Formats: sequence, C-alpha cells, structure tokens
Amino acid sequence: MGNLHSVSKCFERLGQVLLSVSTPEDLERCDALILPGVGSFDPAMDRLHQTGLIPHLVQWGHLDRPLLGICLGLQLLFERSEEGDREGLGLFKGSVYRLPSGQGERIPHMGWAKLERRHSCPLLPSGVSTPWVYFVHSFAAHPATEQDLAADVAFGSSVATAMVWHGRIGACQFHPEKSGRSGAVLLKRWLSWLQAGAPLPA
Repeated sequence: MGNLHSVSKCFERLGQVLLSVSTPEDLERCDALILPGVGSFDPAMDRLHQTGLIPHLVQWGHLDRPLLGICLGLQLLFERSEEGDREGLGLFKGSVYRLPSGQGERIPHMGWAKLERRHSCPLLPSGVSTPWVYFVHSFAAHPATEQDLAADVAFGSSVATAMVWHGRIGACQFHPEKSGRSGAVLLKRWLSWLQAGAPLPA
C-alpha cells in the first residue's frame, strides 16, 4: 500500500530483514507485524480484503501480538475514517477525521515537526527527549480512549495525533523510515523491545 520498499530498506540498515506478508499463511512465520501505507483509506482496506488478511489481522490484534502501524497504517487500525465508507480494523477505538482548516497550516500537513509525549510507550519512553519527525498526511486519528494517545504534534492552534499505543500494538502517523536519525532511533527501540520479549508498557 505504498511505502513497503522504503520501510524495508530502513530496517535493512538497522540489520533487520523483513518478510513480505500477502496471505494469511505468511503470518505463521511472523513474530511481529508492520502495517505501513500511503494513500487513501478505502482502497487500502479493499486491498487488505482482497488478500484475505483482515480477520487474521483482527485476531492478531485481539491476541495483543506486536504490531506497528505507519502513516495510513495507523489510520487503518481505527474503527472508521471520514475519508471513506469502509470499516477499519477496529483495533483502536475511535475515528479518523480530516485535519481542520483555518489553522494557519497547509493541508496536507507535510514536513518536520516535533513530537509531544502524552503517554510513555516503547518507542518514546519516559526520560528521553522527543524528536523531530517527518509527516505527510491530511487526516488524523481521534482515539476514543485518552490513554491510547502516546504523542501528538502541533498543528496550527490545535494538535493532531502523532502516535498511539495500547498493549503491544502501536502506530505512528509520521514516517519514521523517512525521519533520518530520529526515525532510526525510534525503530531501534521497537526492535529492542521485541527482542526483550515485548513487555507491556508500564
């Protein structure tokens, strides 16, 4: 659904080879999943439907197995999006809405911005500085559960969701694979967390 190549190359630089998942059987070889994506909500959900992966991804989430969504991948984890008519995966309660106009910001929101931590998570634990990361998006998630909001980002006079986390499932609205050293540090933390057995956040 868009940025598979750039995500794969980024992890290769970190010493981690990724397996491509295109069928439910492929999931049997996986200990953790990455759900990247660029583009629109409905075509992405249609693509997942064609692979037959949706019920298996939902089950993966209900079993609280490690999953990292990136950009559109974050939005697909929610129940629905104002961008389309399809139901999302529903692993996070809440909906996705278009970024508000009249905030003195261009839409799409594109460029570097500094994260603001709201709740600690494996990518952004307490005590570490919040990085500048790279965004390209026109829609943002609104988690129904405040505790699921791990980080947000300033957007004009408002804020937009930048990272969500619940149990072992998390997602970034920004592109860590395009965020230089800052993004590499975040992804290294995710890999280290997996290698430590993916303990639940405190």
